[in-house]
Amino acid sequence: MMGKFLRLRDRWTANRWLGRVLVFLSVFGPATITAMADNDASGVATYSIAGALLGYPVLFLLTIITVLLGITQEMGMRLTLVTRRGLADLIREKFGVKVSLFIFIGLLLANLGTIVVDLAAVNTTSEMLGIPTIPFLLGVLLLTFVFITWGNYKLTQNIMLAVCLFYFAYIFSAVKAKPDWGLALSNLIFPNGVTWTGKYIVNYLVVGMGVLGTTITPWGQFFISSFAFDKKMDENTIKYSQFETYWGAFLTNFFSFFMIVATAATLYVRGIQLNSGDQAALAIKPFAGALASSLFAYGILAAGFMGIVIVSLSTAYAFSEFFGLSGSLDTDFRKSRTFYTLFLAQLLISALILLIPGASLFNLAIASQVLNAMILPLVFFYLIRLTSSKNLMGGHVNNRFQKYFTSAASVFIVIASAFTVAAVVFRW
Repeated sequence: MMGKFLRLRDRWTANRWLGRVLVFLSVFGPATITAMADNDASGVATYSIAGALLGYPVLFLLTIITVLLGITQEMGMRLTLVTRRGLADLIREKFGVKVSLFIFIGLLLANLGTIVVDLAAVNTTSEMLGIPTIPFLLGVLLLTFVFITWGNYKLTQNIMLAVCLFYFAYIFSAVKAKPDWGLALSNLIFPNGVTWTGKYIVNYLVVGMGVLGTTITPWGQFFISSFAFDKKMDENTIKYSQFETYWGAFLTNFFSFFMIVATAATLYVRGIQLNSGDQAALAIKPFAGALASSLFAYGILAAGFMGIVIVSLSTAYAFSEFFGLSGSLDTDFRKSRTFYTLFLAQLLISALILLIPGASLFNLAIASQVLNAMILPLVFFYLIRLTSSKNLMGGHVNNRFQKYFTSAASVFIVIASAFTVAAVVFRW
């Protein structure tokens, strides 16, 4: 009798765990894709420049940023699961159209800059890999628009998850660079191993804001909310979604760690500076080998494609919610005409900007990331207000740590943004 009871118990336990795994798989996607899309081509460029210019100490920022990314994206996910509304929709309803318009304009400008850099990365890395650039770029733009407009939510999610696999290329590139792993790991805890001159501190502040702006983005806060809403998830899956959100935050900066290590170990130690991520793929070749260089380039290519899709979608989602329009990947072009038209318009405008002679993509990349970091505190302010409202969230309001940590981070970002702008304007 006891043996039969134990067998029944084990079977029930196995079925319970199987049920949990199935539920997790059913909600898996939005948080991981949002976090990984932070490592788009613009992000790879910023991390590569940071590693080449600042070396290992910039890794210290990743530890803080990972915690902040996990907490804020969990707040956005929880807000949508409880209210069944997107963040932009709730901002418009609770705080008005003027606020919505102001945030959207900033979001649009920053996103366009990011998309241009992503397109440029697709263009230049395809050339590095021996792929005809113009036909390839046009093909990517056409493919992107076709699978977004003719596909559906599930197809888009699965394609983006598949693209995430290309990020493993950065691990190999970093290993081939033969870095000082002890120094790299110790810098996750406290910045060390460099001489802190005035120039280095200014560069750390300016580029550090870029690292923050490319990892924790305003578009990411809106996208995770809208993408989860489009997936039709509800508050019964909160625990599973919370786990995925923190996992996604760890995963994105896990790969960021190797991007920085690869360039710090090969370029910073030799005083070689960069203007773009694709330059990193070429620059590490003499020190890490041709295979590491090619894999780094393939990673940039995949990151560029992901950024083009996700960042453009985030703007289209936000516009639809801010101004009360229909916008879903599971509706056709006729029902969500504005949503899909704005998606296409961003691709075309970004391609035209890319064709402007003499345009500095380096300055555009840094400017867009700094603009992201400057918009972020305003987005945090409304996100914290909404997720701290008992009337709105019920028993799922923020705990003290979430509320105060994100509030303190917002104040710090405002102060750092002011110093960054001053440093750039007055060329300290």
